[in-house]
Amino acid sequence: MDSRSYKTVSANAATVNKEWVLIDAEDAVLGRLASQVAKILRGKNKPSFTPHVDCGDNVVVINADKVRLTGKKMTDKVYVRHTGYPGGQRFATPADYLSRRPTFVIEKAVKGMLPRTRLGAAVLKNLKVYAGAEHPHAAQSPKTIKLSDII
Repeated sequence: MDSRSYKTVSANAATVNKEWVLIDAEDAVLGRLASQVAKILRGKNKPSFTPHVDCGDNVVVINADKVRLTGKKMTDKVYVRHTGYPGGQRFATPADYLSRRPTFVIEKAVKGMLPRTRLGAAVLKNLKVYAGAEHPHAAQSPKTIKLSDII
């Protein structure tokens, strides 16, 4: 074998380069936004992606209350939860959540696109969602990216 052949680089927690990314969700379609955010959180947009390591970036999403849903999903889509008591099944639409807790809709969509493992739970902690345009992460100087720029 040639000594100049390419080596497979496997990242670990010490060698990962984590950055901060800012995404504006204003007029963005929920599913398309969530899939791109999940890709950045996992680190799949980096050449050094390693499946068993948290090698993704920290993502800050602003204007979560201005996200769009296509078709009639705003009223026809239903989020189901259970209180834990008999007959405690509760139903809510995205319109209900956007009026009460707008960050929930994006968090739930992104969580559904991440692995259901300990790594997926750890990666989800790197997501920060805010309803308005202000966020407390200015000190990290996040890099603003547009959804159309993500590969």
